[in-house]
Amino acid sequence: MSSEKEEKIRDAFDSKDWNEIKTEDSWRIFKIMSEFVEGYEKLGRIGPCVSIFGSARTTPDHKYYKIAEEIAFKLTQFGYGVITGGGPGIMEAGNLGAMRGKGRSVGLNINLPFEQSHNLFIDPDKLITFDHFFVRKTMFVKYAQGFIALPGGFGTLDELFEALTLMQTEKIGRFPIVLVGKSYWEGLIQWIRDTVLSEYDYIKEADLEIFTIVDNADDAVDIINKFYSKYLLSPNF
Repeated sequence: MSSEKEEKIRDAFDSKDWNEIKTEDSWRIFKIMSEFVEGYEKLGRIGPCVSIFGSARTTPDHKYYKIAEEIAFKLTQFGYGVITGGGPGIMEAGNLGAMRGKGRSVGLNINLPFEQSHNLFIDPDKLITFDHFFVRKTMFVKYAQGFIALPGGFGTLDELFEALTLMQTEKIGRFPIVLVGKSYWEGLIQWIRDTVLSEYDYIKEADLEIFTIVDNADDAVDIINKFYSKYLLSPNF
């Protein structure tokens, strides 16, 4: 384990006096507030958008990179903007597709010690860099009217389950959630169905209706459009 990681663990066990706690936490609160304010100010008027999640490690020659770019491009042709995590991989593909389609291209970047630097396909006035994951996830959810998840790791799963949980608990409206890549997602969904639902009864059968699995860009975009048609909504405003 690196010395930096060990230091973070030791710091969690260190005894601190009230002045230290008060000073550190007060400044942290102001930093968190500033991130929320910047997010609200920059994203408050972006119009209807779809958040695209997926791995930062996906290379431009990978099929899912190409599918993500195609999805984003097609979304812009129907008037939707695209929100991504602002980094490389699937996020880059989403912003590239949005830029190519001359649509709104939003990047919610995160400061990390590895992997993450913002891509070049984000609208300059729609790039925000966060220090706190939970603030960033709030922006993903608050300003999106649909969610598309391509294959990814822990970060992608975190973002996906955030949206699923908020819809399951009715904290936000049931906007469409689309999982792209049946071979990637079906094992997880089978475990949820067999173990979480059938064996332990920790969710309801209806919870499995919150999301849909597809294999291509046309089907993903079609689900978003059908949702808007059902509720007589138009994204072009």
